[in-house]
Amino acid sequence: MIRLLLRAAISLVTVAVALLICLWLLPGFSIGFAGFVVAVIVFAIAQAILAPLILKIVTRHAEALVGGIGLISTFVALLIASLFPSGVHLRGISTWLLATLIIWVVTALGGWLLASLIFKKKTNEARGR
Repeated sequence: MIRLLLRAAISLVTVAVALLICLWLLPGFSIGFAGFVVAVIVFAIAQAILAPLILKIVTRHAEALVGGIGLISTFVALLIASLFPSGVHLRGISTWLLATLIIWVVTALGGWLLASLIFKKKTNEARGR
């Protein structure tokens, strides 16, 4: 249970950081404070649900796309987050593509790094080191 909560917290943190990076780097990307909170929560939940679902669909029907699952689920989660009135707002195809790429890279690398640090520390503590 603790592992699940830590993974959820890592997901929320990495999504928040990724959205802030998009806000700073992409002129066609905008979000307000209330929209930021909504977008982080919606995006994290959508990613958690979409990634396994899309993986299952793709492995069944289009195996060549398996490597792009993260990008596809990131794009769909971004699309869902943009549907909320106070959520993210993106203008232009390049903004959509770059935001998808930035969010995917930041959440993937951030999640991997944070999880390895946190879970390594917990494992060492359990071993008494």
